[in-house]
Amino acid sequence: QVQLVESGGGSVQAGGSLRLSCAASAWKYQVNYWAWFRQVPGKEREGVAAINPGRSLTVYADSVKGRFTVSRDVAKNTVYLQMTSLKPEDTAMYYCAAVYIGGDGPLTGAYGNWGQGTQVTVSS
Repeated sequence: QVQLVESGGGSVQAGGSLRLSCAASAWKYQVNYWAWFRQVPGKEREGVAAINPGRSLTVYADSVKGRFTVSRDVAKNTVYLQMTSLKPEDTAMYYCAAVYIGGDGPLTGAYGNWGQGTQVTVSS
């Protein structure tokens, strides 16, 4: 089982920026997709961004397009989510996921590995 550890969450005012990191340990095989999800208590989990390293492909939810950027540092085995122009509605617990198992797509399907989450709070 691979461990995913998120970091970089915090509190920021609307319009600000944060960069989330997801460090993977003991990774020994190719990952098809890495993704970031977020969830607010009482609401369904939402896929925010995903990256397919092998195809250099990125996918974003409409709600974050143009504001969030997902990237990967191969040497550090880390995936990042750069978030800019943050809005209060971006407030959520953010989770990193890896290894897309299947479903309707990388932002809605199932993943085999999950991190513990990092809280992002955006105040108006």
